[in-house]
Amino acid sequence: MKLLTLNFLTCAIKTCKTNPASFPLHPRDAELEIQEADLNLTFLKNILPRLMWEELRVISSELGLPELPATPPAPADLVEPSNTPLDTAEVTLAEGGAEAQEVEETPSQTAKDLHRILLETCIQEGKLVCGSCGHEYAVKEGVANFLLPGHLV
Repeated sequence: MKLLTLNFLTCAIKTCKTNPASFPLHPRDAELEIQEADLNLTFLKNILPRLMWEELRVISSELGLPELPATPPAPADLVEPSNTPLDTAEVTLAEGGAEAQEVEETPSQTAKDLHRILLETCIQEGKLVCGSCGHEYAVKEGVANFLLPGHLV
């Protein structure tokens, strides 16, 4: 289960739905695994505004991961400054007309760190605990079990 997923999960128990303490679910006794993946700069730029940054910082610190900055980075912070005058595309003339050719953007260290935490760090085993009711959701082989017993539905 990628850490990015925790940014979108809340407790499934009805009584917790209105309680702000039910988000985020807090990892406990978590066994982490790094699963290498190609860095996707476009994805990071697009997901950045949707992240609950303060909650992500809490989860990161609870897992003992490197501390994230107090404020979220801007999409421009994810790219190394370019030396070329055109940042997004170069226009070259081809046989029959104009053709746009993408310029390779170089990810910054911030982008690499964020990618490592969000997309490569996975919880393989452990529990996710609700901060409101204390209910524990088991994580086994990287999959969280959100099925509730009948008395909690």
